[in-house]
Amino acid sequence: MQATLGTRHRKVEAVVCDMDNTLFDLVGAKREACRCVVDYLGTGDPEALFSLFLNGTYGFEDHRNIRDFLEGLGVYRPRTFEVCCRTYEDVKLDLVEPYPGVEETLRCLQDAGVRLAVATDAESFQAHRRLEKTGLIDFFEVVVTPEVSGKRKPEPDSLLYALRGLDAAPEEAMMVGDSPRRDIAPGRQLGMVTAFAAYGDWRRSRTADVAADIVLEEFGELLGYVGVPGR
Repeated sequence: MQATLGTRHRKVEAVVCDMDNTLFDLVGAKREACRCVVDYLGTGDPEALFSLFLNGTYGFEDHRNIRDFLEGLGVYRPRTFEVCCRTYEDVKLDLVEPYPGVEETLRCLQDAGVRLAVATDAESFQAHRRLEKTGLIDFFEVVVTPEVSGKRKPEPDSLLYALRGLDAAPEEAMMVGDSPRRDIAPGRQLGMVTAFAAYGDWRRSRTADVAADIVLEEFGELLGYVGVPGR
């Protein structure tokens, strides 16, 4: 089935979704995981640990951030590091749950014949375990990570790889994501319809400054823009 985007008179046959903070709240899960690490240690500031994951030294998932945190507190020990990493990963994964309406919306899109893919900067191992934990993995024909495409967003390679996997042209596809720079910008560059997941934008971008075709206050609003009825 071909869905129509009424406001743009565009047919949307494929939807490419970012994953973290678009399909589920990863930042909230990470913050709670950091708090649990600090609770185990009995010292430190959870936000200080969380900020280490953001500073770009190693990466958003790298356990060396935890190592640096422990060293900064003067409590690094190999065993302590091992327990903290396991605690962090277990709590983070346990807490990821789909945003309200995500599963129902994906099912409606799938039933209507709209083809679905994920394009994420998470590592393949992390991406697949989170999609499996949330029960969403079977909705997506293609899951593209940097190991697959060779590049991270905002380079368009992951989006192009997803579109090829769906056999969809950019002008027939929509990109949905919470980052103006990493999701919306490459989508626009390729000529896709772009939908900004404002509900997941934990950095609180000004929506007036986000050059997206659509601003979503919840994921379920997507159905109205692609002409697929809800249930």
